[in-house]
Amino acid sequence: MPTAIAVTSPDLVLPPHDRQTPPAAVQPLGTLEDSLTGMHTLIEQHGYVISLYPAGAESAVTRRLHTVRSVLESDRIALLAIDLPPLGIALLAQQLRQLSVCDFSPGVLASAARLLAHYIYAGALLGSVSKLDRVPVSLKSHAKSWVPGAQFAVLANPRAELIRVGQEELPGPEFGTRLLSAAGQPPSDWVTSTLAPAWQVQGAATVPLPGDSVRWWGTNRLVEFAAGLYDVSVLYQLVSSVRRDECRWCGLELIGDRCGFCAAPLSPPSVHELPVTTVRAASPVRALPRGAT
Repeated sequence: MPTAIAVTSPDLVLPPHDRQTPPAAVQPLGTLEDSLTGMHTLIEQHGYVISLYPAGAESAVTRRLHTVRSVLESDRIALLAIDLPPLGIALLAQQLRQLSVCDFSPGVLASAARLLAHYIYAGALLGSVSKLDRVPVSLKSHAKSWVPGAQFAVLANPRAELIRVGQEELPGPEFGTRLLSAAGQPPSDWVTSTLAPAWQVQGAATVPLPGDSVRWWGTNRLVEFAAGLYDVSVLYQLVSSVRRDECRWCGLELIGDRCGFCAAPLSPPSVHELPVTTVRAASPVRALPRGAT
């Protein structure tokens, strides 16, 4: 069975691209007992669980997840705090679900989350930025948000950007993506009619607005969007192109500089592990030429 991918609420589970993409689990559940039972079942069925939760999430959610892992005394649960808007987290979970059926080990899959997140363009069309605290907003933009009919396009990832719609263009990805959008109130077609062609997306779809999006963006006058890689062969090539190492703490494979399961950093090699040529070059002692005494 593939490694299980879990998210914190059902509205972060996007429809699968194909029949090969497995569903996502939801953790934590309503009670601690249900959460323990559900997580134990996932481990028994899948071997390993990668659980995504929003960075800065409610303490109750974070505390419940860590309590479950502690009570089960399991090193097969990766708890990953993801610093993305809700729809971006849903897209990342979908990408990990796609890759879970490939030949990646659980450690590589968990540490790939940080890599994949860098290629997700997540933002929103907002009717007001007066309560937006996730992206830097200038005083001038705050003042303009009180103008009737004003709209702002905000990019939260991979870098922070804020523009006034109709006056500037929002910088987008320079690679092929599929665009997801989720409308709040009032609805708007700007994302699909203007942003999608400008970003030259290779497909677009609408999904329900995640329940936490209004709180994250500070207004219900929004259309959230997220664009990312969608072809599993491209995702596979991206992850497989990164060098793999072994975690010195838990022994799992990883990519990048930190293990996704135990969070141990990748230690730099000691001098004894450097290549022989490097050690010799650093040594002040020079070998004598042949025939010298």
